[in-house]
Amino acid sequence: MSSRSRPRPAAEPAAPAPLRLLNVGYGNLVSAVRVIAIVSPQSSPMRRLREEAGGRGKLVDATQGRRTRSILVTDSDHVILSALNPETIAARLDESGEGEGEDA
Repeated sequence: MSSRSRPRPAAEPAAPAPLRLLNVGYGNLVSAVRVIAIVSPQSSPMRRLREEAGGRGKLVDATQGRRTRSILVTDSDHVILSALNPETIAARLDESGEGEGEDA
């Protein structure tokens, strides 16, 4: 046997994580892993957040012309308006993450 080690075969690339989408109402979907907050729009700070995001070009209106009932904030600093209640979206977010992190 020679002192040189044999070249190891290249490791197979890991499969990409499946894309989990969150339904924010009326057929609009958002990447679930990017959502960092779901808040109610009634407070003044949330109104300011909405206005500032619009000025930066980072506001996404997914209400389809209906009243805004929740605001989603993403890790990319986008602000998404939804006509669904925050509790409804949070429940959908929990459903989309079922089975994640459980030991088999």
